[in-house]
Amino acid sequence: MRATDRTLRSVTYKPIGTVRSEHRDPERTPIQPTHARGCRGRLQIRPEVAAGLKDLDGFSHILLIYHLHKAGGPMLTVRPFMDEAERGVFATRHPRRPNAIGISVVRLVRIEGETLYVDDLDILDGTPLLDIKPFVRRFDTVGTSRDGWAGRVDERTARLRGRRGCRRSRSSDRR
Repeated sequence: MRATDRTLRSVTYKPIGTVRSEHRDPERTPIQPTHARGCRGRLQIRPEVAAGLKDLDGFSHILLIYHLHKAGGPMLTVRPFMDEAERGVFATRHPRRPNAIGISVVRLVRIEGETLYVDDLDILDGTPLLDIKPFVRRFDTVGTSRDGWAGRVDERTARLRGRRGCRRSRSSDRR
């Protein structure tokens, strides 16, 4: 067996922290940050990696990469939350993936020591946080894109199915 084959079979990550949010029930958690406006939370960063937060406070948004610890076993075809048809899991953002990794872009409100306060949070309380990356418009925005089947879901349906149980904060209504 080649070294690269062994490496691919043994990838492991150590969480850098834990997500703290109002979301405790997977069935009532918003499905994307765009449907989580006003859902606030915080990220508790482990002390031994907190030095990595240096200079992050200059960014308005951050990408969170996390382990979907309550997703259940993987499925290759799933029914997306906003659609009735079965789709391949890689054509969705469904949590039951071969590698239970989630990605969300959230608004960074402030940093206090080892705690990041965020808004637009669509992640379950207690979720292991694997990494944080700054959102950089120059790198992370695509001028033109196609949304596949998701582009055919009307806005009302997306909003109703996407928000689920998240409570809106008053401050988010003023944005």
